[in-house]
Amino acid sequence: MSMDRDISQALLEQVNQALHQGTPLRIQGGNSKAMLGNPLAGELLDTRSHRGIVSYDPTELVLTARAGTPLREIEAALHEAGQMLPCEPPHLGHEATLGGMVAAGLSGPRRPWAGSVRDYVLGTRVITGHGKLLRFGGEVMKNVAGYDVSRLMAGSFGCLGLLTEVSLKVLPRPRQCLSLRLPMGRHQALAELAEWGQQPLPISAACHDGDALYLRLEGGEGSVQSAARRLGGEVLDGGFWRDLREQRLAFFDDPAPLWRLSVPVATGDLDLPGQQLLDWAGAQRWLKSTAAPGDIRHDIDKVGGHATLYTPGPASSPPLPDALMRYHRALKQQLDPQGVFNPGRLYPDL
Repeated sequence: MSMDRDISQALLEQVNQALHQGTPLRIQGGNSKAMLGNPLAGELLDTRSHRGIVSYDPTELVLTARAGTPLREIEAALHEAGQMLPCEPPHLGHEATLGGMVAAGLSGPRRPWAGSVRDYVLGTRVITGHGKLLRFGGEVMKNVAGYDVSRLMAGSFGCLGLLTEVSLKVLPRPRQCLSLRLPMGRHQALAELAEWGQQPLPISAACHDGDALYLRLEGGEGSVQSAARRLGGEVLDGGFWRDLREQRLAFFDDPAPLWRLSVPVATGDLDLPGQQLLDWAGAQRWLKSTAAPGDIRHDIDKVGGHATLYTPGPASSPPLPDALMRYHRALKQQLDPQGVFNPGRLYPDL
């Protein structure tokens, strides 16, 4: 029995009622990313009944689905057609939905080589804070005058509107995939990655866990095999990348608060208090640390990066520079003038 349902009218009515009564709404799909951002008050708006793949044409490399569709269903349909979501979004829970994937904007290990969630969003349907269901973008790559609202929705944590439908560009799965483990220190790993980054190697994931560098090679059989011969190391089960993406590696079991550090590509080894795990060839670093949030943010600011606390708490979202905050406020004012959608989730005064 199919569970596909279009309840966009019911969602629109709930939004209009909230606008009429001035009550904030707390948008939720599978609730698998609840630890991110600030805690929310407000009436629950659950997207999970609004689900199903609306259209999918593998020859066009485009899939359109409703926001409450489980991410696992979308990935299963793509897998059957030999395709994938290139940005490898983390589920962080069995119930993860497509809407939550876009709203959180999180990408997996392939991000530096394939792009982010935002790069694959072609179009959306969104219920705005004016109580209207609007369509933005399309099902083909094209530029839109003014705000590209569909891409703004990626990483907005539901603060700009309620996603009801998303069209995504998808890609064929690589013909060959091979994972390697090379024992070496963090300092050496960063130096090697910087050098390999200048060469045409088919690397699609690179992680350092403190003891060894893990690499994934993807592409045609010839290029993958020749790169593997050149790089050496031991062949590894590809399940490692799923465990990294879903935060299931032993590193994540440490009870200390978890930080996600985003730093410029060529940033060298950082001496930080606690345990580090490097992803994205060093551009994303996970830190388990009991150090004061202010100290960690200070260290990361110095190298031009930013730090986000993944463990729920008042310090989870980093403060924004005034100029950027003005843009955020202006956008919020345009799309959600009454502030009904997820107020304060992204930034306390938004």
